[in-house]
Amino acid sequence: MSAPLTIAVGADHAGVALKSTLRQALEEAGHSVLDMGTQGPESVDYPDFGAAVAEAVQAGRARYGVLVCGTGIGISIAANRLPGIRCALVHDSTGARLSREHNDANVIAFGARMTGVEPALEALRAFLATPYAGGRHDRRVLKLSPDWTRTP
Repeated sequence: MSAPLTIAVGADHAGVALKSTLRQALEEAGHSVLDMGTQGPESVDYPDFGAAVAEAVQAGRARYGVLVCGTGIGISIAANRLPGIRCALVHDSTGARLSREHNDANVIAFGARMTGVEPALEALRAFLATPYAGGRHDRRVLKLSPDWTRTP
């Protein structure tokens, strides 16, 4: 993976096992991890964990965020509600690489019921290793910002 970073991780009850695996891989790679929960199989609300990770990235306490719920859909929607967060739901390393390269994604989301452990680990490695390409993508990423307004 890349140079040591601080990365916030979070999951609901459906994603807690995959989150633990991803957290372990991050720590083994030398990254600092802020674990925003949850820690067990008891039913919890995924928006709480999506928001907690997004807030850590938004505030600069973490460079990137990693989220997991059953499908990855709800938790990514929750994260994307915060200004400045570009959370990409990915299923493989190609999607992860392109989310960084083209979209400057700062949070990655996985569906524990949709993506296996090995593809998720490969995607996480690709996400962290890929820089934002800039250039032609800048105007598009700018349009993802909360203060952009579409003119007819």
